[in-house]
Amino acid sequence: MLRRVAVIAAAQRAGIPLATVATAFAELPKDGVPDQADWQRLSATWHQEIDRRIAQLEHLRDRLGGCIGCGCLSLATCGFVNPDDAAASKGIRSTLLDS
Repeated sequence: MLRRVAVIAAAQRAGIPLATVATAFAELPKDGVPDQADWQRLSATWHQEIDRRIAQLEHLRDRLGGCIGCGCLSLATCGFVNPDDAAASKGIRSTLLDS
């Protein structure tokens, strides 16, 4: 039980949602104590998600200074805070309006 609590705490620190932890725990043996292979399988399911989050944070870190100074003042269309916006791929919002 203590190991499961430790895994929950580690998952929370990594930003893994509690629902994801519950799904992973459902795959662990119901009777008996999970062994090393069980824990390795559980952690492997989160490996790609953590790598994706690391890549997103590195991208955020690398663009943060330029975004703060861009002057677009638009939370709705900013490619930084709204990365799925179609205009984000064309440049900074204020630049698009000026052209």
